[in-house]
Amino acid sequence: MRQELMRAFVLQGPGRGGVERVAVPVADPGHVVVEVERVGVCGTDVEFFTGDMSYLRDGHAAYPMRLGHEWCGVVSEVGAGVGASWLGRRVTGDTMLGCGHCHRCRARRQHVCERRYEIGIRGGWPGALAERLPVPATALYVLPDTIGVVAGALVEPGGNALRAVEAAALEPGMRAVVWGPGTIGLLAAAFAAAHGVEVHVVGPSPESVEDARALGVERAWTIEDLPDGPYDAVIDATNGQSVPAAALDLVEPGRRVVYIGLSARPSTIDTRTLVLKDVTAVGILSGSPGLAGAIDHYASGLVDPEPLVAATVGLAEAGDVLAGRRPPEAGPGPKIHVDPRR
Repeated sequence: MRQELMRAFVLQGPGRGGVERVAVPVADPGHVVVEVERVGVCGTDVEFFTGDMSYLRDGHAAYPMRLGHEWCGVVSEVGAGVGASWLGRRVTGDTMLGCGHCHRCRARRQHVCERRYEIGIRGGWPGALAERLPVPATALYVLPDTIGVVAGALVEPGGNALRAVEAAALEPGMRAVVWGPGTIGLLAAAFAAAHGVEVHVVGPSPESVEDARALGVERAWTIEDLPDGPYDAVIDATNGQSVPAAALDLVEPGRRVVYIGLSARPSTIDTRTLVLKDVTAVGILSGSPGLAGAIDHYASGLVDPEPLVAATVGLAEAGDVLAGRRPPEAGPGPKIHVDPRR
């Protein structure tokens, strides 16, 4: 019997990847197969493309691999034990797939399970830069009709951003700095602003500030131009090595700093500052506990993530996007999407 094949972007090594024909996934018991409609390219994907991702060094990931963990699509096949009602449903899903048995998974903290898979990232689980994707049914989230494919593929970064805002413990009328005008930073700014927070976005250059303002951010600055505080929270959504310490200096005593960005090299803070300012520092790993909330914000219209997508390309152009080349028609948004059907 001839094996059915599909197109997928396969990364063979740093800077080496392309579209290949691979076996179509089958729906194992408890799993579904999703026909992928849209995929976001993330900074983590770029780190795998460049070879800088730490998972490559600690054994959690290895080439060849299939990237893509921000996605949406339609369920096309269900495995044993999965209700037929899933067929044809529009879905997105959790990236973090815990073992389901350890104390962390039982406490609904599967995103920090020691034995977890991460779709398109960790443990060899294939990602969504392909025509089809296998997913456990327990990881699925139904997308309402009010959420299109663009917003659907922005649920995963939205979950991260929403968790960062919630960790900042902000209330209406407070002032906050979101440092970093990438996708997660701008989504965090949008979630905070939707709940009455005065948000200031810090970009690394005048050009990044202009792009943020073009996307509707009223208060975007370089750090040199940032108005004086006090700031009740600072969310570090950058990969800057020096930003974590600067964020701690900037925040109001007794308030919170949230770290969701990661630098390529170790970034340090002076814990004496942390203690003497009585600051709470929070780290955010994944969007898992925030996915449902992101969907609710998008579906209600409280937050519109679609302007953040600058362009959508076909699967064959994924390598160019990973290499940092933006399509000539790209708008000011920080996110590029891939449509694997093209």
